[in-house]
Amino acid sequence: MTCREAVEFITDYLEGTLPAATRLEFERHLAVCIACVAYLRTYEQTIRVAAASMAADPPVPEEMVRAILASRGV
Repeated sequence: MTCREAVEFITDYLEGTLPAATRLEFERHLAVCIACVAYLRTYEQTIRVAAASMAADPPVPEEMVRAILASRGV
């Protein structure tokens, strides 16, 4: 498996939907390719950060709420 092919399988690998033979070939590639391991780790981290950023709504500062209400004449 080449690095280019490995990149195509990353999403399915992480979702656990790769066929067993492809998963084994993918993992064999990872065992010898530090660049793809780094790419996989970065990809996983990106997913975690994106999920975390969507999960929590930051609080809206009270002064911003007042400014919006004031601009609406409320």
